[in-house]
Formats: sequence, structure tokens, C-alpha cells
Amino acid sequence: MIVIEVLAGGVRGGTAILYAALGETLAERAGIINLGTEGSMLAGALTAYAITAETGSPWAGVVTGALAGALLAAVHVFMVVARGANQLATGLVVLFLGGGLTAMFGAAYVGRSITPFRPYAIPLLSDIPGLGPVLFDHDPLVYLSYLLAPALWWLLFRSRWGLIVRGAGEHPAALSAYGHSPKLVRYLAVIGGGLLTGIGGAHLSTAYANAWFENMTTGRGFIAVALVIFAAWHPLRAVGGAYLFGAALALSPALQARGYGFNQFVLDALPYLVTIAALIVLGRRRINAAPEDLSRVFDLTPSR
Repeated sequence: MIVIEVLAGGVRGGTAILYAALGETLAERAGIINLGTEGSMLAGALTAYAITAETGSPWAGVVTGALAGALLAAVHVFMVVARGANQLATGLVVLFLGGGLTAMFGAAYVGRSITPFRPYAIPLLSDIPGLGPVLFDHDPLVYLSYLLAPALWWLLFRSRWGLIVRGAGEHPAALSAYGHSPKLVRYLAVIGGGLLTGIGGAHLSTAYANAWFENMTTGRGFIAVALVIFAAWHPLRAVGGAYLFGAALALSPALQARGYGFNQFVLDALPYLVTIAALIVLGRRRINAAPEDLSRVFDLTPSR
């Protein structure tokens, strides 16, 4: 059934974007926007694929891919926090850095085969009519994302740690007055966000595409940044946005498999058109809900 196929494809295809969106949510809650998310995804995708190819272990690939994503995020946060660089410009530099490095070092892995993550149908749950094939017949990283989104929500909104992170994004001066360093909090949040983004890239290469090729993220990092605004900086809302984009990606092969004659270029553009439409409808209202210190970046005024 095409509806089940598209919905299941939405979960599978949206997982990489979900990891990146959750990572960017963490960073932006601390007051730092990272347009280099695409670069961190590419770094995570290549590193995970290369390590998986060399070791035969996709889990080793995920760990190293996460570290690669965190490393690029660390470059971004160092330039912004320690050197006072413009957040938007630095993010673009990190994006191009990630793209250039992965193109150079990834050439040797184009066409290499790996042992990827395999789908695992959860007993009993996968047999639930309709819901089972959509949610419970996927690879382990998809299941991990089911736990990660509510865990990040709890950490941000129900824990003292989350209060400190949100304080760095809302009122850094007040956070300093209580003895916490906004700079340190931002370092940890952005690097942690890069870690999650690297896992998203690892999922893309070792579980979704099972391949590496240059620029394989094709804008997913930018989509993740847009989804954070769409979700109003809320981890649970990001889940729906990521799966919506994934479903739009899954629609084209589902229609092609059934012989429907739609314009391929329109189908390829559909996921991005969906994202643009959502931002047009919800964008201004969502930006108004941004963390106070982050809103200065959108307004192009100096950050504290």
C-alpha cells in the first residue's frame, strides 16, 4: 500500500534530518546558530562510511562519525565565542570546509562496499496493522532516535542542566550572575549538537543510502536548520517536520515503482518546496519565539 510505504519511508528518510535538527535545537537553545550543520553531516557521513569500510563495524562508524561532526562544530563555536566572529558567516565557512574536506578524502571510498545497518523488525510491534511497518521495521539508529527526541525534551525543559542551557540563550548576563559561564555552556551545547549531527550523517551513509558520494547530504543540513525554526526550538515538534520531509523524499520512488508519470524534477524538488511552504506559513511567528539572545542573530544586531 502506497500510503504505508511513503510513511515508512518518511521515518527512514527523515531520521538523518531529525538527528541534525535535534543537534541544532540544542545549539540554538544556547544562543548559537550553526549554518555549518551541512558540513558536520557530511563529515559524519564520510567518516562513518570510511571507518565502517575499514573495520566492518557500522557502530564504530557511527561513533567516529559523531566525533567528526563534533569536531567541525567545535571549529564553529570557537570562532564565534572565542574570536567574536559573525555566526552566519562562520557557519558558511564551516560548511564549505566540510564539503571540501569530504570531497578530497572521500574520493577513495566512492564505490566501496560496506556492511551497513540492517532493518530489524521488532517482534509483535511490527505486526500491528498499519503502525507496525511504519514505525517498527527499521535499523537501530531509527529506534535510537525515538528515545533521543523525548530525552532531549526532558533535558531541556525538565532538568537543571536544561535550565542552564536555555539561560545561555535567553539571558547570558543573568546566568553569569549565578556563577555559570555562558561561553562554556555554548561550547558544550554546540559541540554536543555537532555530535548529534554527525550521527545523522552516519545514518545517511551507513543505514539509508549504504553508500558514499560527494555532497550526499544534498541540503539536508540546511533543512535541519529550517526545521528548528519550524518546530519553534522544541525537540518533539522537530520529529514531525523531519518525517514530513522524509515522506516527501519517499513519495517519488513510490510513485515511480507504480508507473505513475509525474515530472521527475517536480518530485525531486517537492521536499524543499514543502519546507519553504512551511516556513512561509509559520516562519515569522516561529522566529518571534526564538531564544532572546539568538533573535539578535536573525535581526543582525550584536550579540551579548
